[in-house]
This record gives sequence, C-alpha cells and structure tokens, in this order.
Amino acid sequence: MNSNRDSEYVDTIVIGGGQAGLAAGYHLAKQSVAFVILDAHRRIGDAWRTRWDSLRLFTPACFSRLPGMPLPASRWSFPTKDEMADYLEAYAERFELPVRTGIAVDRLERSNGRFVVTSGDARLEAENVVVATGAHQIPKLPAFASELDPRIVQLHSSEYRNPSQLQGGAVLLVGAGNSGAEIAVELAQGRHVILAGPKRGEIPVRHGTFPARLGFRAFRFFGHHVLKVDNPIGKKVGPKVLLKGPPLLRARSPELEEAGVERVPRVVGVSDGLPVLEDERVVDVANVIWCTGFRTDFGWIDLPVFGEHGQPLHWRGVVERQPGLYFLGLLFQYALSSDVLPGVGRDAKYIARHIASRHRSAAEAWERALATA
Repeated sequence: MNSNRDSEYVDTIVIGGGQAGLAAGYHLAKQSVAFVILDAHRRIGDAWRTRWDSLRLFTPACFSRLPGMPLPASRWSFPTKDEMADYLEAYAERFELPVRTGIAVDRLERSNGRFVVTSGDARLEAENVVVATGAHQIPKLPAFASELDPRIVQLHSSEYRNPSQLQGGAVLLVGAGNSGAEIAVELAQGRHVILAGPKRGEIPVRHGTFPARLGFRAFRFFGHHVLKVDNPIGKKVGPKVLLKGPPLLRARSPELEEAGVERVPRVVGVSDGLPVLEDERVVDVANVIWCTGFRTDFGWIDLPVFGEHGQPLHWRGVVERQPGLYFLGLLFQYALSSDVLPGVGRDAKYIARHIASRHRSAAEAWERALATA
C-alpha cells in the first residue's frame, strides 16, 4: 500500500450496506458513535433487486423488519424482493444513515494502530470496523460445471431472473433447496423441469396458512431464543441444522408434484457434455441452473483472524485478537437466526454496545492519565 496516499479518518467503518450493515448503523447512531457505511452496490437494496423477478420473502412482513421501522405491508403478507429493496432504501433515508454507495472495498488491514480500508484510490482509517458483507457472497459451482456442452445454457441461481433467459427445451436445476424448488415451480409452467438433489425436510402444512403461521412463530422462537451458541442445545443442534439447510417452505413436495417437476438424485459429474446423476443416468437437457449456494470470501481481509477453514474467529461477532474488528450477519453468529432479518438486529445491537464501551474505556483511561499527570 502507498502510505503517502491521503487518508480520511472515520471512527467506525461498516463494510456492507445490506440489512446487516443498516442494522449496525441504526444501533451505532443510538450509541452516538460516528460512522460511515460503505456499500459496493450502486443503490441501497440492489442486492435484493438483482434476485430473480418472482422472488418473495419466505418470512412474513411482521418478522422481516429491521430495528425501529416495520415493513409497509400487511403483517402476514410476503413482500416481493423489490418491496424489500425499497424498504431498505427508505430505512436508510428515515434514520439518515451515512451510506456511501458504489464503493467496493479492496483491502482491510492494520497500520500504525488503526484499521485501514482501501477502495481503489480511496483510503480510510478507523478505530473500529464492522464487516457486514453477509454470509452469502460468492456463487458456488462444482468443478465439473465447465465440462458441460457449450450449447447448454447454464446459469447460477444468482444470475437467473426469469424464463426468458433460457432456450427452448428441458431445464435441470441442480440443488433441491428453497431456491431450486421455487425456480422449478416457476419454470414448470411451460417446459419439462428436472430438480436434482436429495430430498430435505419441509414444513408439514401449506406456506402462508393459519397452521403455518403458528408453526413459523414456534420455529422463529426456537431459532432465535433456543438455538444459540451459548447454550448446550444450540451448540449440539445448531451446526446440524445448518449442515442440512432450511426446510422447504413454499415449494414443497406437493407443490412440486402438482407442477409436474421431475425429482432425480444429485448430479455428480459430466459425461460427453451432459450431466450425470448419482445413479449413473445421463440427463439430456438444454438448460442447467446451478442452485448450489454461496461461499464466503474474506480474502480481502489481511488480518490474522481466521481459523484453519477460513472462518472468522469471534465471539458474537467480536474478534478478540484484533480489538475493534467485528463481523455481522454470519451463519450461526450467535443464533440460528443471525444471518436473517429476525436475528441480525440483535447481533447489531450487541456489537454497537461493545464499540460504545470501548469508547468509554478509552475516555476513562484518558481521564485517569490526566489526573495523574
């Protein structure tokens, strides 16, 4: 890094302007901490706007709010992804959060006792940094994806918007989680759709019904108040739930069957340019959509704060070996709900209070130094 580059000092930098970063900003403002939020997108909420066109939230509006402001929708409705994006933008405006858009952070390191954040030619220094880039960053693809016949249209679910992106013919969706199931039902309205992957758990009632509301309340309570890292049940059950993934919610087995979606085992490779299933069948399709999830990427953080598998070493988002560094929005950061709207606000509040306590400790130490001078 060029140490002669002009720097801007900000007490606290929040990296990421999605729901985690905005929740952090709300609670930092409550604690009277000076901060700025850096977001790589052109506009607040663009992470939602760029999802597939028909996407709706899986959680009701009454459970999908950020601290201090409800979603402008009926309590038990499921807002669209654009309504969610507009809500985040309105949230930042209402609380006058200092969000700087279009700033992608290239590097985070420490120099002369301060954190240094660089983005292109910009250089910022801070006492505290909150990494709120979320748990889902980089699309995952199997190594054999590049071996598919080039005549097959292939997209990751993060690139899919609507059926017009695909060519005529059958579609194979690889990954039978909620994203794969939702897109499968949509595409099955006009073509043969194959959904590959092992069957997972699913809610026993139709999503959005009164019984589902009761079940959602129970699941939300369990994931928010019981499955936590600081109790024996959470330590034992939480990682197992994460490994299996969330149950199917809206597009369950009955909905998939009703739509005519064909279920097959998982895809394990490619033969002569075509996908091969676990049972050795070859699937001849014109399109493949990889609903294979995401991985985190913290390669831009040049600090010794990661474990052997690349995961941040923290307690409730606080990195003890690098005082002033925090993570927010991670999977199972404190509870099963930590990476989604119902849980991110609580974690943000905890981190904001921790930052404020550091300020108080520093001020008290300064006062003691002056008193003994």
